[in-house]
Amino acid sequence: MKFNTFGRKSYDFMHTAIKDDAKITILEGSVRSGKTVTMIWKLLKLIAEGPQGLGVITGVSKDTIYDNVLSDIFDVVGTGNYHYNRQSGDLEIMGDRWKVVGAKDEGSEKYIRGKTIAKAYCDELSLTPKSFFMMLLSRLSVEGSRLYATTNTDNPNHYLYRDFMTDPLKLASGLVRVLHFDLEDNPSLSKEYKDFIKASYAGVFYRRYIEGKWVIAEGVIYRDCWSEDLLYDEPGEWKNEIPKGLRNGYGARYVGVDYGTANPQVYYDVLDDGEDLWFDREYYWDSRKEMKQKTDGEYATDLQAFMGYPSDAQVILDPSAASFAAELQMRGIAVTDADNEVLDGIRMLAAMMARKKIHVHRRNCPHFQEEVQTYAWDEDAAERGKEQPIKQNDHCMDNARYIVKTKIQSWRLAA
Repeated sequence: MKFNTFGRKSYDFMHTAIKDDAKITILEGSVRSGKTVTMIWKLLKLIAEGPQGLGVITGVSKDTIYDNVLSDIFDVVGTGNYHYNRQSGDLEIMGDRWKVVGAKDEGSEKYIRGKTIAKAYCDELSLTPKSFFMMLLSRLSVEGSRLYATTNTDNPNHYLYRDFMTDPLKLASGLVRVLHFDLEDNPSLSKEYKDFIKASYAGVFYRRYIEGKWVIAEGVIYRDCWSEDLLYDEPGEWKNEIPKGLRNGYGARYVGVDYGTANPQVYYDVLDDGEDLWFDREYYWDSRKEMKQKTDGEYATDLQAFMGYPSDAQVILDPSAASFAAELQMRGIAVTDADNEVLDGIRMLAAMMARKKIHVHRRNCPHFQEEVQTYAWDEDAAERGKEQPIKQNDHCMDNARYIVKTKIQSWRLAA
Protein backbone atom coordinates (compact mmCIF):
# COMPACT_ATOMS: atom_id res chain seq x y z
CA MET A 1 0.00 0.00 0.00
CA LYS A 2 1.27 3.49 -0.84
CA PHE A 3 0.82 6.11 1.91
CA ASN A 4 1.00 9.72 0.81
CA THR A 5 1.15 12.87 2.92
CA PHE A 6 -1.07 12.99 5.98
CA GLY A 7 -2.96 16.10 7.05
CA ARG A 8 -2.27 17.79 10.38
CA LYS A 9 -5.41 16.32 11.98
CA SER A 10 -4.38 12.79 11.02
CA TYR A 11 -0.77 13.33 12.09
CA ASP A 12 -1.69 14.66 15.53
CA PHE A 13 -4.14 11.83 16.18
CA MET A 14 -1.77 9.09 15.02
CA HIS A 15 0.98 10.36 17.32
CA THR A 16 -1.14 10.79 20.44
CA ALA A 17 -0.27 8.16 23.03
CA ILE A 18 -2.90 5.46 23.52
CA LYS A 19 -3.10 6.26 27.25
CA ASP A 20 -4.01 9.86 26.39
CA ASP A 21 -6.90 8.92 24.09
CA ALA A 22 -10.53 8.76 25.19
CA LYS A 23 -12.10 5.42 26.04
CA ILE A 24 -14.08 5.73 22.77
CA THR A 25 -12.65 7.67 19.81
CA ILE A 26 -14.73 8.09 16.65
CA LEU A 27 -13.42 9.47 13.38
CA GLU A 28 -16.39 10.66 11.31
CA GLY A 29 -17.10 12.76 8.24
CA SER A 30 -17.01 12.64 4.49
CA VAL A 31 -15.82 9.81 2.26
CA ARG A 32 -12.18 9.67 1.18
CA SER A 33 -11.16 12.11 3.91
CA GLY A 34 -8.41 9.90 5.35
CA LYS A 35 -10.30 8.39 8.28
CA THR A 36 -9.51 4.73 7.59
CA VAL A 37 -5.87 5.10 6.63
CA THR A 38 -5.33 7.27 9.71
CA MET A 39 -6.95 4.63 11.88
CA ILE A 40 -4.80 1.86 10.37
CA TRP A 41 -1.68 3.54 11.73
CA LYS A 42 -3.43 4.13 15.06
CA LEU A 43 -4.31 0.44 15.19
CA LEU A 44 -0.62 -0.45 14.85
CA LYS A 45 0.14 1.95 17.69
CA LEU A 46 -2.60 0.27 19.73
CA ILE A 47 -0.91 -3.09 19.21
CA ALA A 48 2.40 -1.66 20.44
CA GLU A 49 1.15 0.50 23.33
CA GLY A 50 -2.34 -0.71 24.23
CA PRO A 51 -3.47 -2.97 27.05
CA GLN A 52 -2.67 -6.66 26.89
CA GLY A 53 -5.51 -8.99 26.03
CA LEU A 54 -7.87 -9.92 23.23
CA GLY A 55 -8.62 -7.32 20.57
CA VAL A 56 -11.71 -7.26 18.34
CA ILE A 57 -12.02 -5.80 14.84
CA THR A 58 -15.58 -5.38 13.56
CA GLY A 59 -17.32 -4.25 10.40
CA VAL A 60 -20.22 -5.16 8.17
CA SER A 61 -18.62 -8.49 7.24
CA LYS A 62 -15.26 -10.24 7.34
CA ASP A 63 -14.86 -9.52 3.64
CA THR A 64 -15.37 -5.76 4.03
CA ILE A 65 -13.04 -5.72 7.04
CA TYR A 66 -10.38 -7.45 4.97
CA ASP A 67 -10.82 -5.09 2.02
CA ASN A 68 -11.04 -1.89 4.08
CA VAL A 69 -8.54 -2.57 6.85
CA LEU A 70 -6.65 -5.85 7.03
CA SER A 71 -5.14 -5.95 3.55
CA ASP A 72 -3.41 -2.62 4.19
CA ILE A 73 -2.25 -3.65 7.66
CA PHE A 74 -0.76 -6.83 6.21
CA ASP A 75 1.08 -4.78 3.58
CA VAL A 76 2.59 -2.63 6.34
CA VAL A 77 3.67 -5.36 8.78
CA GLY A 78 4.81 -7.73 6.06
CA THR A 79 4.52 -11.48 5.51
CA GLY A 80 5.61 -13.46 8.54
CA ASN A 81 4.38 -10.88 11.04
CA TYR A 82 0.76 -11.90 10.95
CA HIS A 83 -1.42 -14.98 10.68
CA TYR A 84 -5.10 -14.77 9.71
CA ASN A 85 -7.77 -17.43 9.37
CA ARG A 86 -10.45 -15.81 7.20
CA GLN A 87 -13.00 -18.48 8.06
CA SER A 88 -12.76 -18.34 11.86
CA GLY A 89 -11.67 -14.70 12.10
CA ASP A 90 -8.70 -15.57 14.33
CA LEU A 91 -5.92 -13.05 13.78
CA GLU A 92 -2.44 -12.61 15.19
CA ILE A 93 -0.43 -9.47 14.40
CA MET A 94 3.12 -9.26 15.73
CA GLY A 95 2.19 -11.63 18.55
CA ASP A 96 -0.99 -9.73 19.49
CA ARG A 97 -4.22 -11.76 19.49
CA TRP A 98 -7.38 -10.43 17.76
CA LYS A 99 -10.79 -11.66 16.66
CA VAL A 100 -12.36 -10.39 13.42
CA VAL A 101 -16.16 -10.32 13.66
CA GLY A 102 -18.77 -9.41 11.05
CA ALA A 103 -21.54 -7.37 12.69
CA LYS A 104 -24.23 -7.05 10.08
CA ASP A 105 -27.38 -7.75 12.13
CA GLU A 106 -28.81 -7.81 15.61
CA GLY A 107 -27.83 -11.44 16.12
CA SER A 108 -24.12 -10.74 15.69
CA GLU A 109 -23.65 -9.84 19.35
CA LYS A 110 -23.56 -13.55 20.19
CA TYR A 111 -20.05 -13.75 18.69
CA ILE A 112 -18.57 -11.58 21.45
CA ARG A 113 -20.87 -12.46 24.34
CA GLY A 114 -18.86 -13.67 27.33
CA LYS A 115 -15.49 -12.46 26.02
CA THR A 116 -13.13 -10.19 27.95
CA ILE A 117 -11.88 -7.58 25.47
CA ALA A 118 -8.96 -5.20 25.89
CA LYS A 119 -9.23 -3.15 22.69
CA ALA A 120 -11.48 -2.79 19.69
CA TYR A 121 -11.56 -1.23 16.26
CA CYS A 122 -14.91 -0.71 14.47
CA ASP A 123 -14.94 -0.05 10.73
CA GLU A 124 -18.05 1.77 9.35
CA LEU A 125 -19.55 1.89 12.83
CA SER A 126 -22.86 3.49 11.81
CA LEU A 127 -23.65 0.24 9.98
CA THR A 128 -23.25 -1.78 13.19
CA PRO A 129 -26.46 -2.72 15.05
CA LYS A 130 -26.91 -1.07 18.43
CA SER A 131 -27.20 -4.40 20.25
CA PHE A 132 -23.77 -5.44 19.00
CA PHE A 133 -22.13 -2.12 19.88
CA MET A 134 -23.59 -2.10 23.39
CA MET A 135 -22.44 -5.68 23.95
CA LEU A 136 -18.96 -4.74 22.72
CA LEU A 137 -18.76 -1.83 25.15
CA SER A 138 -19.83 -4.09 28.01
CA ARG A 139 -16.97 -6.50 27.24
CA LEU A 140 -14.25 -3.79 27.31
CA SER A 141 -13.47 -4.50 30.97
CA VAL A 142 -9.66 -4.60 30.90
CA GLU A 143 -7.94 -1.69 32.66
CA GLY A 144 -7.03 0.96 30.07
CA SER A 145 -9.21 -0.60 27.34
CA ARG A 146 -9.85 1.50 24.26
CA LEU A 147 -12.30 1.50 21.34
CA TYR A 148 -11.57 3.26 18.04
CA ALA A 149 -14.04 3.62 15.19
CA THR A 150 -14.56 5.20 11.79
CA THR A 151 -17.88 6.12 10.25
CA ASN A 152 -19.37 8.14 7.45
CA THR A 153 -22.22 10.43 8.41
CA ASP A 154 -25.80 9.18 8.54
CA ASN A 155 -29.21 10.01 9.97
CA PRO A 156 -28.99 12.36 13.00
CA ASN A 157 -31.47 10.08 14.80
CA HIS A 158 -28.98 7.21 14.56
CA TYR A 159 -28.16 5.78 17.99
CA LEU A 160 -24.42 6.41 17.48
CA TYR A 161 -24.87 10.12 16.81
CA ARG A 162 -27.65 10.69 19.33
CA ASP A 163 -26.40 8.58 22.27
CA PHE A 164 -22.62 8.90 21.93
CA MET A 165 -21.28 11.48 19.49
CA THR A 166 -23.45 14.34 20.72
CA ASP A 167 -24.12 13.30 24.32
CA PRO A 168 -22.83 16.26 26.37
CA LEU A 169 -22.01 14.19 29.46
CA LYS A 170 -20.00 11.58 27.55
CA LEU A 171 -18.10 14.29 25.69
CA ALA A 172 -17.45 16.48 28.74
CA SER A 173 -16.25 13.54 30.83
CA GLY A 174 -13.75 12.50 28.17
CA LEU A 175 -15.40 9.12 27.71
CA VAL A 176 -16.02 9.91 24.02
CA ARG A 177 -13.97 11.97 21.60
CA VAL A 178 -15.15 12.76 18.08
CA LEU A 179 -12.85 13.93 15.29
CA HIS A 180 -14.47 15.31 12.12
CA PHE A 181 -12.75 14.79 8.75
CA ASP A 182 -13.59 16.28 5.36
CA LEU A 183 -11.95 16.11 1.94
CA GLU A 184 -9.54 18.93 2.77
CA ASP A 185 -8.12 16.84 5.63
CA ASN A 186 -6.69 14.43 3.07
CA PRO A 187 -3.92 16.31 1.19
CA SER A 188 -3.13 13.26 -0.96
CA LEU A 189 -6.32 13.80 -3.01
CA SER A 190 -5.87 15.63 -6.29
CA LYS A 191 -8.30 18.33 -7.43
CA GLU A 192 -9.30 16.05 -10.30
CA TYR A 193 -10.24 13.26 -7.91
CA LYS A 194 -12.10 15.58 -5.55
CA ASP A 195 -14.12 16.90 -8.49
CA PHE A 196 -14.83 13.29 -9.48
CA ILE A 197 -15.99 12.19 -6.03
CA LYS A 198 -18.14 15.29 -5.56
CA ALA A 199 -19.90 14.52 -8.83
CA SER A 200 -20.66 10.98 -7.65
CA TYR A 201 -23.23 12.13 -5.08
CA ALA A 202 -26.38 14.24 -5.11
CA GLY A 203 -29.06 15.41 -2.69
CA VAL A 204 -28.89 14.05 0.85
CA PHE A 205 -25.99 11.80 -0.13
CA TYR A 206 -23.92 14.82 -1.18
CA ARG A 207 -24.63 16.58 2.11
CA ARG A 208 -23.58 13.49 4.05
CA TYR A 209 -20.75 11.94 2.09
CA ILE A 210 -19.14 15.11 0.71
CA GLU A 211 -20.07 17.84 3.19
CA GLY A 212 -19.89 15.37 6.08
CA LYS A 213 -23.15 16.44 7.71
CA TRP A 214 -25.51 14.29 9.78
CA VAL A 215 -28.73 15.19 7.99
CA ILE A 216 -32.09 13.50 7.79
CA ALA A 217 -33.36 12.07 4.52
CA GLU A 218 -36.73 13.71 4.02
CA GLY A 219 -39.13 14.80 1.33
CA VAL A 220 -39.06 13.78 -2.33
CA ILE A 221 -36.00 11.61 -2.91
CA TYR A 222 -35.03 12.88 -6.36
CA ARG A 223 -36.14 16.48 -5.85
CA ASP A 224 -32.59 17.85 -6.26
CA CYS A 225 -31.78 15.60 -9.23
CA TRP A 226 -34.79 15.30 -11.52
CA SER A 227 -35.56 17.93 -14.14
CA GLU A 228 -37.48 18.28 -17.39
CA ASP A 229 -34.10 18.40 -19.16
CA LEU A 230 -33.90 14.61 -18.75
CA LEU A 231 -36.90 14.04 -21.03
CA TYR A 232 -36.52 13.47 -24.77
CA ASP A 233 -39.07 13.37 -27.57
CA GLU A 234 -37.36 11.60 -30.45
CA PRO A 235 -39.02 8.42 -31.69
CA GLY A 236 -37.48 5.54 -29.82
CA GLU A 237 -39.20 2.34 -30.92
CA TRP A 238 -36.19 0.04 -31.00
CA LYS A 239 -37.31 -1.87 -34.09
CA ASN A 240 -37.55 1.30 -36.16
CA GLU A 241 -35.34 4.09 -34.89
CA ILE A 242 -33.18 4.49 -31.81
CA PRO A 243 -33.18 7.87 -30.06
CA LYS A 244 -31.29 10.53 -32.00
CA GLY A 245 -29.42 11.51 -28.85
CA LEU A 246 -27.53 8.22 -28.84
CA ARG A 247 -24.13 9.18 -30.14
CA ASN A 248 -23.02 5.91 -31.71
CA GLY A 249 -26.05 3.70 -31.34
CA TYR A 250 -26.16 1.62 -28.17
CA GLY A 251 -23.78 -0.92 -26.75
CA ALA A 252 -26.20 -2.80 -24.53
CA ARG A 253 -29.94 -3.13 -24.02
CA TYR A 254 -31.68 -4.00 -20.77
CA VAL A 255 -35.26 -4.81 -19.93
CA GLY A 256 -35.92 -4.11 -16.27
CA VAL A 257 -38.76 -5.97 -14.55
CA ASP A 258 -40.49 -5.00 -11.32
CA TYR A 259 -42.86 -7.83 -10.48
CA GLY A 260 -46.33 -7.27 -9.07
CA THR A 261 -49.29 -9.40 -8.16
CA ALA A 262 -51.72 -7.01 -6.51
CA ASN A 263 -49.20 -4.23 -7.26
CA PRO A 264 -48.34 -2.95 -10.75
CA GLN A 265 -46.10 -4.96 -13.08
CA VAL A 266 -43.53 -2.69 -14.76
CA TYR A 267 -41.08 -3.24 -17.63
CA TYR A 268 -38.58 -0.74 -19.02
CA ASP A 269 -36.73 -0.97 -22.32
CA VAL A 270 -33.40 0.73 -21.62
CA LEU A 271 -30.61 1.48 -24.10
CA ASP A 272 -27.06 1.95 -22.81
CA ASP A 273 -24.63 3.88 -24.99
CA GLY A 274 -21.70 3.38 -22.62
CA GLU A 275 -22.18 6.76 -20.96
CA ASP A 276 -25.92 7.40 -20.58
CA LEU A 277 -29.04 5.29 -20.09
CA TRP A 278 -32.11 5.89 -22.25
CA PHE A 279 -35.42 4.74 -20.76
CA ASP A 280 -37.16 4.36 -24.09
CA ARG A 281 -40.38 2.41 -23.48
CA GLU A 282 -42.56 1.42 -20.58
CA TYR A 283 -44.99 -1.41 -19.83
CA TYR A 284 -47.25 -0.76 -16.84
CA TRP A 285 -50.10 -3.03 -15.76
CA ASP A 286 -52.00 -2.08 -12.61
CA SER A 287 -54.28 -5.00 -11.82
CA ARG A 288 -56.34 -2.97 -9.37
CA LYS A 289 -56.99 -0.20 -11.83
CA GLU A 290 -57.57 -2.60 -14.71
CA MET A 291 -59.62 -4.91 -12.44
CA LYS A 292 -57.83 -7.95 -13.86
CA GLN A 293 -55.01 -9.90 -12.27
CA LYS A 294 -52.70 -11.50 -14.86
CA THR A 295 -50.95 -14.83 -14.39
CA ASP A 296 -47.20 -15.34 -14.65
CA GLY A 297 -47.79 -16.88 -18.06
CA GLU A 298 -49.69 -13.81 -19.29
CA TYR A 299 -47.03 -11.47 -17.96
CA ALA A 300 -44.33 -13.56 -19.65
CA THR A 301 -46.19 -13.38 -22.97
CA ASP A 302 -46.48 -9.61 -22.55
CA LEU A 303 -42.76 -9.40 -21.83
CA GLN A 304 -41.90 -11.38 -24.95
CA ALA A 305 -44.00 -9.03 -27.03
CA PHE A 306 -42.53 -5.98 -25.28
CA MET A 307 -38.91 -6.95 -25.84
CA GLY A 308 -39.45 -8.46 -29.29
CA TYR A 309 -38.24 -11.90 -28.23
CA PRO A 310 -35.85 -13.25 -29.34
CA SER A 311 -33.84 -10.07 -28.82
CA ASP A 312 -30.53 -8.62 -27.74
CA ALA A 313 -31.91 -7.44 -24.40
CA GLN A 314 -30.70 -8.63 -20.99
CA VAL A 315 -33.62 -9.12 -18.59
CA ILE A 316 -32.93 -7.72 -15.10
CA LEU A 317 -35.51 -9.09 -12.71
CA ASP A 318 -36.82 -8.18 -9.30
CA PRO A 319 -34.95 -10.79 -7.15
CA SER A 320 -38.08 -11.64 -5.15
CA ALA A 321 -39.96 -12.80 -8.27
CA ALA A 322 -39.01 -16.49 -8.09
CA SER A 323 -42.15 -17.82 -9.78
CA PHE A 324 -41.88 -15.35 -12.66
CA ALA A 325 -38.19 -16.15 -13.10
CA ALA A 326 -39.09 -19.84 -13.41
CA GLU A 327 -41.74 -19.04 -16.03
CA LEU A 328 -39.27 -17.00 -18.10
CA GLN A 329 -36.54 -19.62 -17.87
CA MET A 330 -39.02 -22.28 -18.99
CA ARG A 331 -39.55 -20.15 -22.11
CA GLY A 332 -35.82 -19.87 -22.75
CA ILE A 333 -35.45 -16.30 -21.49
CA ALA A 334 -32.32 -15.87 -19.39
CA VAL A 335 -32.69 -13.54 -16.41
CA THR A 336 -30.27 -11.68 -14.16
CA ASP A 337 -31.29 -11.12 -10.55
CA ALA A 338 -31.24 -7.42 -9.81
CA ASP A 339 -28.98 -6.01 -7.12
CA ASN A 340 -31.58 -4.89 -4.59
CA GLU A 341 -29.37 -2.83 -2.26
CA VAL A 342 -31.86 0.00 -1.80
CA LEU A 343 -29.97 2.99 -0.39
CA ASP A 344 -26.90 2.56 -2.57
CA GLY A 345 -29.14 2.05 -5.60
CA ILE A 346 -31.00 5.28 -4.82
CA ARG A 347 -27.68 7.10 -4.39
CA MET A 348 -26.41 5.86 -7.77
CA LEU A 349 -29.63 6.72 -9.61
CA ALA A 350 -29.62 10.18 -8.01
CA ALA A 351 -26.02 10.75 -9.11
CA MET A 352 -26.82 9.76 -12.69
CA MET A 353 -29.82 12.07 -12.79
CA ALA A 354 -27.76 14.93 -11.37
CA ARG A 355 -25.10 14.34 -14.04
CA LYS A 356 -27.80 14.14 -16.74
CA LYS A 357 -26.88 10.58 -17.61
CA ILE A 358 -30.48 9.37 -17.43
CA HIS A 359 -32.91 10.16 -20.26
CA VAL A 360 -36.60 9.29 -20.25
CA HIS A 361 -38.92 9.26 -23.25
CA ARG A 362 -41.59 11.86 -22.63
CA ARG A 363 -44.44 10.08 -24.42
CA ASN A 364 -43.50 6.42 -23.88
CA CYS A 365 -42.75 6.53 -20.13
CA PRO A 366 -45.54 8.49 -18.40
CA HIS A 367 -45.55 6.54 -15.12
CA PHE A 368 -41.81 7.08 -14.64
CA GLN A 369 -42.41 10.83 -14.78
CA GLU A 370 -45.26 10.60 -12.27
CA GLU A 371 -43.37 8.51 -9.75
CA VAL A 372 -40.04 10.33 -9.85
CA GLN A 373 -41.75 13.51 -8.66
CA THR A 374 -43.54 11.84 -5.72
CA TYR A 375 -41.14 9.06 -4.63
CA ALA A 376 -40.40 10.08 -1.03
CA TRP A 377 -38.57 9.12 2.13
CA ASP A 378 -40.58 7.54 4.93
CA GLU A 379 -40.33 10.30 7.54
CA ASP A 380 -41.81 8.17 10.33
CA ALA A 381 -39.06 5.59 9.80
CA ALA A 382 -36.44 8.36 9.63
CA GLU A 383 -37.46 9.59 13.08
CA ARG A 384 -36.60 6.11 14.37
CA GLY A 385 -33.18 6.30 12.72
CA LYS A 386 -34.11 3.99 9.85
CA GLU A 387 -34.06 5.11 6.24
CA GLN A 388 -36.30 3.72 3.56
CA PRO A 389 -38.61 5.02 0.84
CA ILE A 390 -42.36 4.98 1.33
CA LYS A 391 -43.57 1.68 -0.10
CA GLN A 392 -46.21 3.27 -2.29
CA ASN A 393 -46.11 4.31 -5.95
CA ASP A 394 -42.54 3.04 -6.12
CA HIS A 395 -42.57 0.38 -8.84
CA CYS A 396 -41.05 2.44 -11.64
CA MET A 397 -38.38 3.80 -9.32
CA ASP A 398 -37.57 0.31 -8.05
CA ASN A 399 -37.21 -0.85 -11.66
CA ALA A 400 -34.88 2.04 -12.53
CA ARG A 401 -32.84 1.39 -9.41
CA TYR A 402 -32.46 -2.31 -10.30
CA ILE A 403 -30.98 -1.44 -13.67
CA VAL A 404 -28.56 1.21 -12.40
CA LYS A 405 -27.37 -0.74 -9.37
CA THR A 406 -26.94 -3.97 -11.34
CA LYS A 407 -25.34 -2.69 -14.54
CA ILE A 408 -23.60 0.64 -13.90
CA GLN A 409 -20.02 0.67 -12.64
CA SER A 410 -19.15 3.36 -10.09
CA TRP A 411 -16.69 5.16 -12.38
CA ARG A 412 -19.53 5.99 -14.77
CA LEU A 413 -21.35 8.09 -12.15
CA ALA A 414 -18.96 10.98 -12.65
CA ALA A 415 -17.24 10.27 -15.97
